[in-house]
Amino acid sequence: MIEYLRGELVEITPATAIIECCGVGYETGITLNTYSALQGKKEVKVYIYEVIREDTHQLFAFHNKEERELFLLLISVSGIGGNTARTILSAFTTSELCEIIASGNETILKSVKGIGLKTAQRIIVDLKDKIKGISFGSTNISIGTNIAASSETAEAAISALVMLGFPNSAASKVVQNIIKSEPTATVEQIIKLALKQL
Repeated sequence: MIEYLRGELVEITPATAIIECCGVGYETGITLNTYSALQGKKEVKVYIYEVIREDTHQLFAFHNKEERELFLLLISVSGIGGNTARTILSAFTTSELCEIIASGNETILKSVKGIGLKTAQRIIVDLKDKIKGISFGSTNISIGTNIAASSETAEAAISALVMLGFPNSAASKVVQNIIKSEPTATVEQIIKLALKQL
């Protein structure tokens, strides 16, 4: 089991990060919060969750242990896999998600693509007590780089949504609509809004 990777951040998108350690490049799936935390850094340390099955070998990377812990709690819920958990953690910060679960706000939770009412209720029932002993207050990432939305921003957002499993045509349409109404939105903000519309 890999606990963490420390090395050079070779490449990063809103959905993946490639980290080189001792000459080996590891491709990892990341959340938007981790993307925000790692942007602009050359040397990084990320905490890893490793998925090894007959048909896949996948690494998920998190900028801190708290986010990984919440990811592990999410995938412990029946019907929630790694990619769905990553989508949920990309739609909200860890502190926002904990607040949503603690307050039993199933309406906001089911606004995330792939989360229906029953799944939202299951997440709340299963995790409400488990998150009480965990402090996520320091993980609230401030998102925003004040970069005007451009074709490059749109492409990055669409690419990330496609990596998260959404059809290219649907992602493209939603992103273009968001950019029209929010012309100064950052890539992270566009993706967060898109996750609630797709």
